[in-house]
Amino acid sequence: MTVNRPQRPQPPNRSSGGGSSSELPSKPYEFVSFPQERPNLQHPAGHHKYFSDRLHGTLYLTLKVQTALHVSTGVVVMGSDIGNNRIPLIKTMVQGVDQKLSIQGSSLKGCIRSVYEAITNSTLAVITNRYKDKIPPERLPCRHKEQLCPASRVFGAMDWQGLLDFNDAKCENISFYTGFMPSLYRPRPDERGAYFIRGRVAGRKFYYNTIKAIDKGQNSGIPVQQAGREYIFNTQLHFKNLTAEELGTLLIVLGQDAKYPMALKVGGGKPIGMGTMTVKIDKIHQPQNLKQRYSSYNLNQSDELIGEKLQQFIKEKIQAAHSQLIQKQQLEELAAILRYPTDREPPSGVY
Repeated sequence: MTVNRPQRPQPPNRSSGGGSSSELPSKPYEFVSFPQERPNLQHPAGHHKYFSDRLHGTLYLTLKVQTALHVSTGVVVMGSDIGNNRIPLIKTMVQGVDQKLSIQGSSLKGCIRSVYEAITNSTLAVITNRYKDKIPPERLPCRHKEQLCPASRVFGAMDWQGLLDFNDAKCENISFYTGFMPSLYRPRPDERGAYFIRGRVAGRKFYYNTIKAIDKGQNSGIPVQQAGREYIFNTQLHFKNLTAEELGTLLIVLGQDAKYPMALKVGGGKPIGMGTMTVKIDKIHQPQNLKQRYSSYNLNQSDELIGEKLQQFIKEKIQAAHSQLIQKQQLEELAAILRYPTDREPPSGVY
């Protein structure tokens, strides 16, 4: 079988090494600065017991796709294998045995952690060795489980599992769209002055949310299996031994602070506007009597927070986060990038 592949466009000529940003096409991202103070490294709560002065429970989440979503499996199949006879080959998303699309818990954890890191005084979770010497030493990943930054205490670090468990998110629809992504180029940080300030990395990089995603059409784009706008995913996020400010910060990341409305950026295609998802918290299950909870298979409905009680709970925890953990400057910088709803258009030209 002969497959006509779209011709990959050539990137523009660029000067080697840190050219002026004004000479290059604008890019749909911005950097969130690092806090000036060093991260406060502390011992994590531990998994050996549920502490009575900390919070434990489950967030029941509804995620709504606002711009086309593709979380790649890394596998390319024949279109006919997944029910699309018009497309010879297509890059796939995860589908369950029920044919519903799925977002891996690890993908959700990664995008949520990156935001949590940025708005708290935390280290980086992952770095590339090539630019290690350009990262401030105090921002290098935590390596000792007894001394962890705020994000590492919650999400995990080397030899430390963390206090959150992410389930895969399951789509309500038994269908998918076929989108056509343009070719995306690597970041090329050495060719853009915005990446570095006085020889150090400028901060954490985030792509803007936009009103829609670029689709190049079948003749020019790369076919991808994706969830379309308005698709709904459901998932659960389990937490244990969190302080009020830690849970409040998580709620801010999930877009629950009315002063800083944000949407997540999930999966691939972020430079062309893909992957914007808003989050709704349907309820929080917070067992009041842990001994009873683990001696019975039945959930106590009195342990569920819904409606006005849920909103009051969220408000209180967000207030605690602002007073004890949130870095205001970094939150404001990030909210300007991830704000949703937005009127920002996706980029045009070279991606």
